[in-house]
Amino acid sequence: MINNHETYMRRCIELAKLGAGFVAPNPMVGAVLVHNEKIIGEGFHQQYGQAHAEVNCINNVKKEDKEFINQSTLYVSLEPCAHHGKTPPCADLIIKNKIAKVVIGCRDPFVEVDGKGIEKLLNANVEVVQHVLENECMELNKRFFTFHTKNRPYIILKWTQSNNHKIANADYSKIFISNEFTNRTVHKWRSEEAAIMVGTKTALTDNPSLNVRLWNGRNPVRITIDKDLSLPSSLNLFNGEIKTIVFNTIKNEEKNNIIYYKMNDEKYLTKQIVDALFKLNIQSVLIEGGTKLLQSFINENLWDEARVIINEQLIIDNGLNAPELRDAKLFYEEKIFSDHIYYYKKD
Repeated sequence: MINNHETYMRRCIELAKLGAGFVAPNPMVGAVLVHNEKIIGEGFHQQYGQAHAEVNCINNVKKEDKEFINQSTLYVSLEPCAHHGKTPPCADLIIKNKIAKVVIGCRDPFVEVDGKGIEKLLNANVEVVQHVLENECMELNKRFFTFHTKNRPYIILKWTQSNNHKIANADYSKIFISNEFTNRTVHKWRSEEAAIMVGTKTALTDNPSLNVRLWNGRNPVRITIDKDLSLPSSLNLFNGEIKTIVFNTIKNEEKNNIIYYKMNDEKYLTKQIVDALFKLNIQSVLIEGGTKLLQSFINENLWDEARVIINEQLIIDNGLNAPELRDAKLFYEEKIFSDHIYYYKKD
């Protein structure tokens, strides 16, 4: 039976991933309803503020199968909620439908849930099986778990470098290091995170838009550092089209979709930024550079994942050095034509 549990839980995880980029700050969740080894309903959390996976799963049951709901087992990748948020508690829905058995991937670390959903089910005499593919279910929502257990966003470092470890020309003149296919992948990454961040120099010299124009998805919140508020207002970051946060030492103000967030001083700036992002309810951030900003997060040991793109056919003479990653463990790599992408986790 354990093998069957794992089979259906894998389906829950597959479904949950369909919500990537659309449900944050909620977790991605998938649910499957099984009667006599047959799936009669399935669903996932599709959009923040809308119905949860369990609701969509039960609503998905065909009319001719509704009589079997109370004889079925519900599989769900994350503990059903027990509190009133933007939607009613899913634990109450399960009890209302008299589902006798629930198989759960992992507990929800959010303080309003964290065991309360399981407790509510048990008190209603619902049989509960826990910890099925627990590690996989936690990995699925690594951003959500990091945010609620470490009180900070999940931090992904990303940079592109030449084969001789240079990240840009020495004079900051524009150079395209990665190919167009890799660029689309990067825009997909952007769509999966709550925010994207660059430093002052990158904002000024590259004038990035930091959107997902090469991918169909949601634009992340844009973040930059401008200590003295000296960056020109003509930059793409300040066009007001996407919510933008500017960390500075001058003022707190919100104007034209731009949030100016004042830091106390220039010391411990990296830690201040991380704490501020937690207060702003931003669960994940993709940091795209440049080297000074990326290295500051590495030096402060404030990162979870790094994605390094190397153009193996490119040499940059007299270029700027790429960051030096430390305490990193390679867990995946892929090639996209001339580019080799290395994925690391903090060791």
